Amino acid sequence: MIKNVLRNTILFSTIILLNCSYKQDCPEGINLLPMYGEVKKCDEQLKSDSEFLADCDKEFKNRKEASQKYIEKAWGYFYNNDANTSMKRFNQAWLLDKDNAEIYWGFGNLMGMRHEIKQSIPLFEKSIKLNPNNAKVYESMSTSYGQLFYETKKIEYLDLTIKSLKSAIKLDPNNAKYYGSLTSAYAYFMQKDSLRKYMKITDKLNPKFIDPAVRKIASKK
Repeated sequence: MIKNVLRNTILFSTIILLNCSYKQDCPEGINLLPMYGEVKKCDEQLKSDSEFLADCDKEFKNRKEASQKYIEKAWGYFYNNDANTSMKRFNQAWLLDKDNAEIYWGFGNLMGMRHEIKQSIPLFEKSIKLNPNNAKVYESMSTSYGQLFYETKKIEYLDLTIKSLKSAIKLDPNNAKYYGSLTSAYAYFMQKDSLRKYMKITDKLNPKFIDPAVRKIASKK
C-alpha cells in the first residue's frame, strides 16, 4: 500500500510539473508588442486566436471588415492615451488582416509613444510599402527621424526628416502643418534660404504653424 501511495504521489507531482512547464512555454506580454513580438505562440494562445477569428467570422461579413473595425477601436484607445489597450486592438486587427497598411502605422505610432523610436521606423516603412499614398504615415516617420536627430545630432536623421516631410507634402500639397514642420527642420541649417522659402508658403496657408522661435531664426541675416 505504501508503494502505491508513493507511486501516486510521484505521478501527481509529475503532472503538476508538466502543467507548470506547459504554462511557462507560453510567452507572456506578447499582446503588448507589435505583431505579438513575432514569437512562436503556445497551444493555448493559438487556440485563443482561433476562437477570436471564428467569432469575427460570425459577426462580420469578412475579415477585412472585421480588421477595420478593430483598427477603429485601436485608434480610439490611442487618442485616449491608453497605449496598452490600443496595441491589443491593433494586434487583433493584424490577426484578421496582415496586409492592412494602417495597422503598421498604428504600431509605429505606439512605439513612438513608448519612446522606442528606432523600432517605429521599420513599421512605418512597412505601412508605406503596403500603401505609399498616406501622407500621414510620412509625417509620423518624419517625427521619429526628427526625434532621432534631436537625440543624436546626426545630420542624416535631419535629412531623412526633411525627405519624409517632402513626401508627405507631395501627397498633400496644401497641408500647412507639413510645411510648418519642414520650415522648422530647415532652421538647423546655416543657409536660411530654404527656411524662408517654406515659411513663406506656410504663411500663405496658415501662419499659426510657424513657431515664433523659427521666425526669429529666419529674421537673422
